[in-house]
Amino acid sequence: MKGSQLTLYSANQSHRVKHMTVVDWLLHEAKQAGIVGATVVEVAEGIDAKGRYHAARFFELTDQPVAVTLIGDDEKIDAMLALLRAGGLRLFYTRTPIEYDTLGTLGGQ
Repeated sequence: MKGSQLTLYSANQSHRVKHMTVVDWLLHEAKQAGIVGATVVEVAEGIDAKGRYHAARFFELTDQPVAVTLIGDDEKIDAMLALLRAGGLRLFYTRTPIEYDTLGTLGGQ
């Protein structure tokens, strides 16, 4: 299948949308949109779109940068981007065309 990989970068885990963390909200909306794959990567250090440094420190884990990668067909990724734009949440993102599929069977049988 052909589609897109959308990676959303959040510089701060403490940001909230509708009483959820940004990550939880993104995953919830991705599931609702029928996006077939999502991965969350907690990053040790990063620089945001404004050039500010963010890092995970023992006492400040809420400042830990996070990347959420979504995989889906172009129409679903377009819809997700439209939802994000309408929501007013400021996120940096990258979008890449990809080919994706599933290998093997469930349980290796």
